[in-house]
Amino acid sequence: MPTENRLQGKVAIITGAASGIGAAAVDLFTEQGARVVACDVPGSALEQRHGDNPSAVTVAKDLTDEDAPQAVVDAAIAAFGRLDILFNNAGIAPYDPYLEQQPGTWERVIAVNVTAVNRLTLAAVPHLRQSGAGRVINTGSVASQMAAASLSAYVVSKHAVAGLTKQQALELGPLGITANYVQPGFIVTGMTERYVKTAPPGEIDYWRNKTTVGRLGEAIDVANAALFLAQDAASFINGTGIRVDGGATMKM
Repeated sequence: MPTENRLQGKVAIITGAASGIGAAAVDLFTEQGARVVACDVPGSALEQRHGDNPSAVTVAKDLTDEDAPQAVVDAAIAAFGRLDILFNNAGIAPYDPYLEQQPGTWERVIAVNVTAVNRLTLAAVPHLRQSGAGRVINTGSVASQMAAASLSAYVVSKHAVAGLTKQQALELGPLGITANYVQPGFIVTGMTERYVKTAPPGEIDYWRNKTTVGRLGEAIDVANAALFLAQDAASFINGTGIRVDGGATMKM
């Protein structure tokens, strides 16, 4: 693991932190010197995952709750007295073919993947502005720029994350806050684990071979991209999506 302390003295909020990309980001950010508020829904493995990390505090909260944005930001200020980085990583991706949409699926996906990102960012802005080097990092997807079978609401939500991030970059940049997004490809996380285990023979090989590096992505790959965007050295990067897909989307 890198030991350069690239986030020394920084305070971050990371959502979707109980597993996968969010959990890897909490580990990585704290290893790099940050103190972190790790947030995920009640009933998740949040406390078990991060309870022994002295540089992290956990907040079990559904980000779609009306009081969630201010509660999460207040937790960061109460614990650490400041806020420098917001990593809006929480998201859901239910099976959702366009012609078979189930009642409520669309609304729930948009609420978690888009509206919660917007509301939490707005709550964080006053403190990110005070930081002088505020960072908003949103988790988009390679589906932020293309379609994906049976994931209609998810694809729409991740296109929206890309647009939202660009608008944030435009309007928050003058306040000293940058906004960028990461675009994971096929990453082995809790969200994809069942598919990896149950996919027909050869299907996972297809996704592995579609990359140019010969492997599926891991949560730490995306966490490393978020770390890059979070550090001071990334201060002139704004409104940008970074694909973390092993080159899959540039290969015919």
